[in-house]
Amino acid sequence: MRSPSSSTGSKSTGSSTAGGSPAGFGLSSEARNLHWLLTNLVEEVPGLLSVAVVSSDGLLLLSSDPARNNEQAVDNSSGPKGSSADLATIVSGLGSLCIGAGKLMDAGAVKQTVVAMEEGSLFVMSISDGSLLGVHATPDCDMSVVAYHMALFVGRAGHVLTPELRSELRQSMESVR
Repeated sequence: MRSPSSSTGSKSTGSSTAGGSPAGFGLSSEARNLHWLLTNLVEEVPGLLSVAVVSSDGLLLLSSDPARNNEQAVDNSSGPKGSSADLATIVSGLGSLCIGAGKLMDAGAVKQTVVAMEEGSLFVMSISDGSLLGVHATPDCDMSVVAYHMALFVGRAGHVLTPELRSELRQSMESVR
């Protein structure tokens, strides 16, 4: 795994990073590191279709969506197809549902949710302060590999995802729209 200070680790030759901020200009080092972690997750884990980091209030903080990264308009006229914005909505709703279930069952905090479908898989993992990591993957992905790499991301990102950083990431995502 390459560090944020070495080469970008990106397969594309464009000047954008995961999350939609061109080359990370104007972002703090913590935000650039989170973008790097997300890019690494997407590039190192086979079968990932879309990845989103969502705040506790359901706002998209980081995205793997190529359309967002290249600052292109996203055509949602055909309905949800796995874009990071759609994934953020689903992750937020599913996260809320699971948190409610945990409370009703006196089972404690929800750590991870996995939904296996015929044509794909959905993974949701708690990060910190209600933030969530959501992954939409192919049906043939290795679920244990996806879950392992998500846990690595959460372990590395959880302690830096402060209210200030969440605010910076929100502003970064809004500037892409």
